[in-house]
Amino acid sequence: MDLKEKMRAELKAARDIASKAEAENRDLTPDEIEQASTHLKAYESAKADMQKVKESDDVKSALKDIGLDLGLESNDDPNSASSFVTPSRGKSLGQLFIESAQYVGFMKAHGNRAPGDRARVQSEPMGLKGIFPKRKSLVTGASDTSGGAFVNPDVTGIYEALGRPTLTIRDLISVRQTDSDTVEFVQQTSQPTAAAPTPEATTADAPTHDTTTGEPILAAGGGYKPEGSIAFKKVTAPVRTIAEWIPATKRGIADASQLRGLIDDELLADLAQTEEDQVLNGDGTGENLTGIRNTTGIQSQAYSNTVTDLDPLLETTLKARTKVRTVGRAMPTAYLLNPVDWEKIQLARLAKNPQNEALAAGVPTLHGLPVVESENIAPGVGLTGDFRKAVLWDREQASISVTDSHSDFFIRNLVAILAEERAAFGVRRPAAFVEIDLTAA
Repeated sequence: MDLKEKMRAELKAARDIASKAEAENRDLTPDEIEQASTHLKAYESAKADMQKVKESDDVKSALKDIGLDLGLESNDDPNSASSFVTPSRGKSLGQLFIESAQYVGFMKAHGNRAPGDRARVQSEPMGLKGIFPKRKSLVTGASDTSGGAFVNPDVTGIYEALGRPTLTIRDLISVRQTDSDTVEFVQQTSQPTAAAPTPEATTADAPTHDTTTGEPILAAGGGYKPEGSIAFKKVTAPVRTIAEWIPATKRGIADASQLRGLIDDELLADLAQTEEDQVLNGDGTGENLTGIRNTTGIQSQAYSNTVTDLDPLLETTLKARTKVRTVGRAMPTAYLLNPVDWEKIQLARLAKNPQNEALAAGVPTLHGLPVVESENIAPGVGLTGDFRKAVLWDREQASISVTDSHSDFFIRNLVAILAEERAAFGVRRPAAFVEIDLTAA
């Protein structure tokens, strides 16, 4: 089968499996995950084969073009003694060339006749020994006092930033808008749990009361229904400001057109990175948000190693997923792991089964849940839960402003470039999250 057709067929098969589960509003079954992974691996294999074929053709073509450009059609060694001609008195360079083996071979290739108008004319290069006398000084492009003085640098305009961690949390949680400086929401702290089968009343006697405490004493056979209770609490999430500024000269920004855009991009990226760290790790003190890990009421899963021949990381993460379902009464949506811990889990799975790379629609999965990597969660700690129960309220989305009204900036032709955002954050159901200890005691 043609490689492109094979890629198309394998990718369609994997997508069909995912589409079927989505249409039935359910998660992929283990068999479906395995089938989809098999199709995706076949797709990647065909893609790699196609790339190898393309690279092989490209190398052949490049070598052929280089050979033609340099006159290397023959297999003669251009550095051999026969490729060099020693000049002699009474003979011009033209005569030496006419008598050379290179010219003879060139004419022989054309039947000892002059090439036609459309023929490609190129002979083997002819080397000359000892034609140039030695000089005391060499004109070189490596020195600024020689030929290098005429060499201008090729300014590419390419800018390579240091790079930042990939940000993923905002895509997991709920994001909403607010027009206030504080956000309030209600959490349920207890729910009715007293429901029970109740017999029909067999007496109409009224309750009596304890003569000491005054507590009512229900009449036997009165058919009384059990009383339940429910409780709530109001939670307030204040809007906090995340900001950063950089000083710059007006001349620098005006002369380097790229500079202003780079500063803006770097400032906004730093805000986003700080926001993700606050959503996860903010301790709620001062102007810090209260992040998921410091929210009162989230669950924890200790490192667990009770199943023989099963890697403890797999055991621990699965138990955490179960707690979200059974205690938090929520449907977990993802695992959040540091790349270092995800690597350990992957290696543990691959050690047992080299083919065990669970994927769902191209997304790596663990126990049927997508795995999201973040460098903002410390190594040795994981998090799972229903991330939709965490909400970020944007009061003012990230913006950039510039002013010279700072200190003595006006008289020094300086400006302050300020980036800031305002947001509030809260966890609507803390028990829907489980922090996972991934480190052995």
